[in-house]
Amino acid sequence: MSLKEVSMLPWVEKYRPKTLDEIVNQEEVVSSLKNILQTKAVPHMLFAGPPGVGKTATAHAFARDLFGPNYIEDGYFLEINASDERGIQTIREKVKMFARQIPMGEYSFKILFLDESDQLTDDAQHAFRRVMEQFSVTCRFILAANYSNRIIEPIQSRCAVFRFKPLSKTHVIQYLKRIADNEGLEVDDQAYEVIYDFSEGDMRKAINILQACASISKKIEEKTVYEVMGYVSRGEVRRILELALSGKFTDARDEVRRLLYIQGIMPSDLISAIYRELFYIDLDEDDKLELLDLLGEVDYRISEGATPEVQLMAFLARLAAKRKRA
Repeated sequence: MSLKEVSMLPWVEKYRPKTLDEIVNQEEVVSSLKNILQTKAVPHMLFAGPPGVGKTATAHAFARDLFGPNYIEDGYFLEINASDERGIQTIREKVKMFARQIPMGEYSFKILFLDESDQLTDDAQHAFRRVMEQFSVTCRFILAANYSNRIIEPIQSRCAVFRFKPLSKTHVIQYLKRIADNEGLEVDDQAYEVIYDFSEGDMRKAINILQACASISKKIEEKTVYEVMGYVSRGEVRRILELALSGKFTDARDEVRRLLYIQGIMPSDLISAIYRELFYIDLDEDDKLELLDLLGEVDYRISEGATPEVQLMAFLARLAAKRKRA
């Protein structure tokens, strides 16, 4: 692969960890996998955890450390995404065909990585269990699942289960800073904070947000992130809430209309932003509880087809009434 081709890759692929030593925030998993590498006694494995925490990257890094840099080209590793091919036919054809073939190189087994394995149908999972029984000598299986409880018990009992933790803010920001330095970006600290808030610990999402921001400007600020995400900034939401609290209800209404009809903010995104800011406004805890309950009702009504502007105005009216009584 040429340098030009590498530079054109999505950053998620370009900066995917190549070895287990590059995996972040999963120390217990990495330590266990390194012990397996030393013994070469590779079991079937189940990688369980939320999206974007390194399950796929860890599977590839493990295979690279075990088989060498040409682990795919040499036919030792195959990745199948079960969310695309979730039926029993995939198990009977692609999975079984790969598992039954004896590798010709130094190793007596191969690895089949089944990503999003919790998307397999029940019939496909039962067929897969049988494949695991038949071809465990020639093939080891690594399953990745966001929800391990959707994997049938007979498969789980045949696997060593590794639990992946959500990524911490420190590790996500450190990784993003490394990418920013390599790409020649100027990113302020507040922008990193906002990217992490939007990603919710999903490294893949965080990297994609950073790349999207870089396509607009090499200098990335908090405002840039909000523009890319199409979300309303905290400052704008705080202004709306403060206008309602101070009795300037008409001004608050105009701001909401500007966000909905001019800036094009989705009502659900505006509600989420209000939810995040509601904890920081100057009101008693009992009043905040009542407003949170109302906000949940507003969210439900909008999702059921109610007029967003009317519902949001009803919420702001209740907020304005709280301060008036106080």
